[in-house]
Amino acid sequence: MIFGVDLDGVCGDFSTAFRDVVAEDLDIDPETMPPRQHWDFSEWGIADEEHFRRVHRRAVLEHRVFRTMPMIDGCADALWRLSDAGVWIRIITHRLYVNWGHQEAVADTVAWLDTHGIPFRDLCFLGAKPEVQADIYVDDAPHNIAALREAGNEVVAFAQPYNADVGGPRAATWDEVESIVLARLVERGDAIHQRLPGLDEGPDRLHRRRHP
Repeated sequence: MIFGVDLDGVCGDFSTAFRDVVAEDLDIDPETMPPRQHWDFSEWGIADEEHFRRVHRRAVLEHRVFRTMPMIDGCADALWRLSDAGVWIRIITHRLYVNWGHQEAVADTVAWLDTHGIPFRDLCFLGAKPEVQADIYVDDAPHNIAALREAGNEVVAFAQPYNADVGGPRAATWDEVESIVLARLVERGDAIHQRLPGLDEGPDRLHRRRHP
């Protein structure tokens, strides 16, 4: 079973990383900014699409947020358990947004995935997510969720304030995501693989393999 996994707002805490860049752009203390509530960051003083593009470019190329953003709790552990169970992890992200910044975006994305020990078989950089042919998805963007569902796909909405009006299935934590995906695996009649005794476990297994 192929599991299509979004990154920003699902695996990585983009809102926290981007908030600091916006605060610097506006010359204000980030601690004075309200929690993000809307997809367009309007509560943070992002005036329009051009303003967002300018600040986003700085976030990617100067602050390297795709390399430094925090990971959302439980992500790596849950994805490793799903991978061990036989689920094919396909990372899908629309990060090639900044012209002339693709090298940094791709390199920083791979570095971030490796740093946090997140398993994946495929890494797709694209915006049209129905084209990647996964069996189930997890995403936070309301427009992506709507497009995927309209195309007949099953999507778990990863709960964020800006998608509160999106219907279920929803998951507020990675443990909940894992439970939904495993349930679909069982419903399909697929065998849930068991990790063999003696093999590496935990999200840091890649680091231990590389640096014994």
